[in-house]
Amino acid sequence: MFVIEDEAHAEQHGEFQSLQDALDELRRMATLPWDQPPNVAPCASWRTCGRRYEVIEYDTQATPWREVRRALVLEVSAAGSRFTNVAEQGWAGGG
Repeated sequence: MFVIEDEAHAEQHGEFQSLQDALDELRRMATLPWDQPPNVAPCASWRTCGRRYEVIEYDTQATPWREVRRALVLEVSAAGSRFTNVAEQGWAGGG
């Protein structure tokens, strides 16, 4: 299971069966304006804040779920959207 989470605000933005599905959703989110949902930050200083979207892989066979790995994939702010190398190169061949 792969989860998109805004690391800066501890908000989840979906659960996905594959890394590719999560990356596809982040690519879609990157096309949306930074000051509109889901990209607008929930804090009072949202105009100077942004989102730091991580993908987290979980082992769902464990109870509770066990985190396997996580990586920052997309940052969204007034300056624009920026993908990290994880998105560009794939997640070490995983997914």
